[in-house]
Amino acid sequence: MPNTKSAEKRVRGNARKAARNQSVKSRLKTLEKKYQTALGSGKAEDTKSALQVVASALAKAAKGGVIHKATASRKRSRLQLRLNAATAAKKVA
Repeated sequence: MPNTKSAEKRVRGNARKAARNQSVKSRLKTLEKKYQTALGSGKAEDTKSALQVVASALAKAAKGGVIHKATASRKRSRLQLRLNAATAAKKVA
């Protein structure tokens, strides 16, 4: 239990921030799953637009401090690599 009035305020603020962070992280996971399904479907336009949405959401989450900047950068890079590999495999076949 918080002992001071300011500690009580911090508890309330921390709960609000935790709920917001959880919401953003959940949305990121959902967008990544949508990207994976678009990648599996083989439709280039859908995949590119899904990648753009995910990359934007990752950058926004990093800007807001929900995830670390390097984490967002790494995830964007790996998603782009998957897209590049899929398009390269399609060109070969």
